[in-house]
Amino acid sequence: MVQTTRRIREYLRVIDVVVEVVDARIPRTGRAPLLEQLAGSRLRFVALNRDDLADPATTRLWLEELAARSAQALAIDGRKRGSVARLATAIEGFSRRDGRAAKVARAMIVGLPNCGKSTIVNALLRRGAAKTEDRAGVTRQMQWFRLAPNVEVMDTPGVLPPKISGDAAQWKLAICGALASNRYDPAEVAGEFHNWLIERRPRSKVPDLQTFASERGFVRRGGDVDYHNAAQSYISAFNDGVFGRISLDAPDDAEAA
Repeated sequence: MVQTTRRIREYLRVIDVVVEVVDARIPRTGRAPLLEQLAGSRLRFVALNRDDLADPATTRLWLEELAARSAQALAIDGRKRGSVARLATAIEGFSRRDGRAAKVARAMIVGLPNCGKSTIVNALLRRGAAKTEDRAGVTRQMQWFRLAPNVEVMDTPGVLPPKISGDAAQWKLAICGALASNRYDPAEVAGEFHNWLIERRPRSKVPDLQTFASERGFVRRGGDVDYHNAAQSYISAFNDGVFGRISLDAPDDAEAA
């Protein structure tokens, strides 16, 4: 992470636009203050990615909150080219407004690990140029791509804060895929998520881990529950939208005050 941060800082000298990709389910937890600091006074877009998995009403509140802070933000589904086209229009619009018809405008795509940066780059380019997988740490190198004759974009490795503050931030980052799987216990993460959900939605029909394991057949011979593999499947189900559209951060969360 230190080396990645150093390289981002170096490349920023030639960057005009910074696009911060944030998981729409965790618009507070999923942002790295260091990236905001590094961006400085450059034009910045906040792309709330995976908005198809987040609660629509909560996402609207976040867009209003970001607009109130004078941030240019939009909600997108990085897997859909039509959705990402709005981001491409915004980046290319900067090039025209800044009078760069004869120059190349350069945009840098930044964010936490596995927030969907490379998926968005591929949608922008309309081809599978950047490597993607559904796990943290796939992008290892800075990569330049040409978006338009006068616009280039750079994909970057994910950057995590040096220190993750609070247990809630830990499990939220874990269940959304920002942490490598060897950095957390999936059963604990599934349990924390369900406790959090029931506290806020007592009538929620999302199953707890034990119920999920029984329903999905994660039971060994003798009746013992395979909680580890069940929890991994539980987390995958969350990220596939099986439990519905759920936002884990809201602008008015008391826990963030």
